[in-house]
Amino acid sequence: MERKIIIGLITSTDYLRQIRNIWDPQFIESLTAKRIASWCWEYFNKYDVAPGKEIETIYYSKLKGGKLAKDIAEEIEEEILPGLSKEYENSSFNLQYLLEESTKYFTERRLTIHSEKIQSLLAGGELTEAETIACDYTPITNAVTEDLDLGSPIVLDRIDKAFTTTSQPLIYYPRQLGKFWNSQLTRGGFVALMASEKRGKTFWLLDMAIRACKQGCKVAFFQAGDMTEDEQLIRICIYLTQRSDRKEYSGMMWESVRDCINNQLNDCNREERECDFGAFEGWNINTLKNEVTLKDLIKAYKEYPRYKTCHNCLKYWNEYWGAVWIKEVDTGNPLTADEAKKAVEKFFIKYSRHFKLSSHANGTLSVKEIRAILANWEKQDNFIPDVVVVDYADLLMGETREFRHLQNEIWKGLRRLSQEKGQPLVITATQADAKSYDQDRLRLSNFSEDKRKYGHVTALWGLQQDTKDREKKIGLMRINELVIRKGEFSNSNEIIILQNLKRGRPFLGSYK
Repeated sequence: MERKIIIGLITSTDYLRQIRNIWDPQFIESLTAKRIASWCWEYFNKYDVAPGKEIETIYYSKLKGGKLAKDIAEEIEEEILPGLSKEYENSSFNLQYLLEESTKYFTERRLTIHSEKIQSLLAGGELTEAETIACDYTPITNAVTEDLDLGSPIVLDRIDKAFTTTSQPLIYYPRQLGKFWNSQLTRGGFVALMASEKRGKTFWLLDMAIRACKQGCKVAFFQAGDMTEDEQLIRICIYLTQRSDRKEYSGMMWESVRDCINNQLNDCNREERECDFGAFEGWNINTLKNEVTLKDLIKAYKEYPRYKTCHNCLKYWNEYWGAVWIKEVDTGNPLTADEAKKAVEKFFIKYSRHFKLSSHANGTLSVKEIRAILANWEKQDNFIPDVVVVDYADLLMGETREFRHLQNEIWKGLRRLSQEKGQPLVITATQADAKSYDQDRLRLSNFSEDKRKYGHVTALWGLQQDTKDREKKIGLMRINELVIRKGEFSNSNEIIILQNLKRGRPFLGSYK
């Protein structure tokens, strides 16, 4: 714990500011840690920022001044500083969690020190003095308090924290999809995807989880019964390799790619354009965007082998110029176990990425059990997730016996989970109602079982494809806004996604 405290003191100005009121050097047992902590406080009191990488300069300054014993200098230079730097770079710093754990540790140390004083006095026969000290004990204040005095200077630090926490996504998506939902994928958020059956909800949850893991987050993935552990592991391996383990989904296949509607219609004269002719010249814009079929695309692909897609100009990314084209890809032979193991080793093990998978039979997992598992991981492995994924909420068991309140309690519990330990981003999915099968676009009225679930999420998006499966055959999906707590939203505001689920990828690109 003292190692984590030192990392916080070296790297985080916010941590220094918020821990200042409860800091006491005697709480730190390690003499070396106590010495480094004193350097951090000296630097902070002078410059009002954490020392960061300057800690090495400070160390060499102290060493040059002859203020360090040889054994302590060797320990700091060879073991402490390199290890701290590497540990910080490989982790996603969680200020809230460190403040909570520091408060617990300082409380424990204060009680221990207080108890030792009393025992020492008792051993010396000084009963009155021992009793006086015992009665004078006062607990330390919590570094993370639930109340806030707006007239206190500490409110300025809390405002900084609020803006930082809510403005920095834990999961980043590129281009148009990133603009569409990155701002909602922040610490403390509770987001959900709604879709009818077999629209790729699990694919999307897995994509978010692995993307978060790759971007430095600790991820907890709870499989609530939609898939077995074996099935989930195979799905992960397919995602990593972009190759299926099934023969019918291997070899040559068509895959959707991004293009420009003006390029396809030959309505562009820009110098940066890739192609000098249109594959769909003479078509109507609305027909090309909304009615083109896989058959049409294959015909054009074969008829115009020299055709090149284009999205080079800056205006393309801000206008509704997106269109779909296709290409042939060869995924080779079906994925084998040995190839899958190499992919997992390369992605997870080589880079020590943190992804915990917890699989459960249908109808056996509850929010209470999730909380217990997370507590156990914290105790055993010091694992505090930045992102918690539940596949999916409708399969969770509830604590109440009243069926009409069951889903509301489950969603309320998931929201609470996003507000507790470390304030992780919680992501889940839910099934749309039976009417959704006959709709091309989901609406708020398509909720299943209990509409009160909308009241607990910070964002909810709908996954949809047309009822004739035109988009599914091409490899397109549309995502629209259903609930957005922060900012304006509209059910008609949607983004178009390129995907290839045969290769385990729900997201290959996006356009408007």
